[in-house]
Amino acid sequence: MNINYSIKPADLKAALDRFWPLSGDKIIRIESEYDTTRGSPVFTVEGKYGSRGWTEWTQGFQVGSALLQFDATGENRYLEIGRQGTLRHMAPHLSHTGVHDHGFNNVSTYGNLLRMMGEGLIPGNAWEQETYRLALKLSGAVQAGRWSRTAGKGGFIYSFNGPHSLFADTIRSLRSLALSHRLGHRMMGENDKPISLLERLIDHARTTAEVAVFYGEGRDAYDVCGRVAHESIFNPNDGNYRCPNSQQGYSPFSTWTRGLAWIMLGYAEELEFLATEPEEHLAALGGFAGIEAFMLKAATATCDFYIAHTAADGIPYWDTGAPGLVHLPGCYAQPAAPFNPYEPVDSSAAAIAAQGLLRLGLYLDQRGKNGTTYRQAGLSVLSTLLDEPYLSTVPGHQGLLLHSIYHRPAGWDHVPAGEKIPCGESSMWGDYHLREAALLVQRLIDKNPYYTFFNTL
Repeated sequence: MNINYSIKPADLKAALDRFWPLSGDKIIRIESEYDTTRGSPVFTVEGKYGSRGWTEWTQGFQVGSALLQFDATGENRYLEIGRQGTLRHMAPHLSHTGVHDHGFNNVSTYGNLLRMMGEGLIPGNAWEQETYRLALKLSGAVQAGRWSRTAGKGGFIYSFNGPHSLFADTIRSLRSLALSHRLGHRMMGENDKPISLLERLIDHARTTAEVAVFYGEGRDAYDVCGRVAHESIFNPNDGNYRCPNSQQGYSPFSTWTRGLAWIMLGYAEELEFLATEPEEHLAALGGFAGIEAFMLKAATATCDFYIAHTAADGIPYWDTGAPGLVHLPGCYAQPAAPFNPYEPVDSSAAAIAAQGLLRLGLYLDQRGKNGTTYRQAGLSVLSTLLDEPYLSTVPGHQGLLLHSIYHRPAGWDHVPAGEKIPCGESSMWGDYHLREAALLVQRLIDKNPYYTFFNTL
């Protein structure tokens, strides 16, 4: 991609001033038009959100979007949509033992509410605050309970596929463990054995860095530094790693770019969190320096891979090994082509990656290292997303971010009439993460407190 090294957060102010009213209109439209009895909204078909039964992993993005909108604009109607939506819809997600998605659903809702109350954006209310605290404590423990041990020491939070399966996505659910730990919660196991949520967070992050991320060190014939396997398979009998796999990507040996983006953002956020953790909490877990080293290795490798394997404007195609890319020679040297006849782009991957790049760059800057490339790459990607053809400006379209892809191998994404590939549609996670990246930059512009999931805790 081409990185704009001169762009500054303030240069995006006009785009954000246009973005937030559009975002608010989409939230109100979904709130008034979507039939909640159909399940969680997942992606749009001809501009209207529908559901897709697989797991209910997107409801927190719908509710959380209203909370981000309130954070950015101060308009109370969005706070009420988010607050009431959390109370009406999110309790089952707290005790959901069957998914790896607690960081998506519960941090986006209860987490945002607790954060904003702590920041003084919401009037203080002791019982309401304690409700959010208790919810987050329990969510982190339930998420950590999906635990598979690896050979030797350590383990991982297993995906909804079962105890053999580690997903790249789950790195972002570590936020639920982080908040539960920071709130002073202890998970209790058999025979009242206390289980450290911080230890499980670090163990999962270390396992993911070791098996899901490749570093050009010869692990297999396709070992390119920064490549990511969507799924990593273990033998549940003895905990040994067996092979890479992919559920939503093209192959185990190519990189599904949304999985890549989850890794980029997940490690950047956990680095920010662990840098605020007392050293005595980390000493027995390898110490901050050792933990930071493996996380930075994974974060920088994947961010470098993204920069090298995405189009000139920062928007990736859905998988780096997608077979139709052979018909798009030089596709990384020119802007992405969402209406091409061969392979779709995935703007939702770009929205997630933009925040990961920006956070990594700012983290490195704060630590006295050079984060310029990553910081500027993040701003460059976000600048592209805040304009056409990715920003949805048509009032009747319920989606905010166009050209998002859900599950290309399964053929779930809508192909409009006259097109040969999915395009022109939105996803609930793409819309949410574009809002999240926009809020991060909005706060930088306004010189408000830096936005993290653990603010005030």
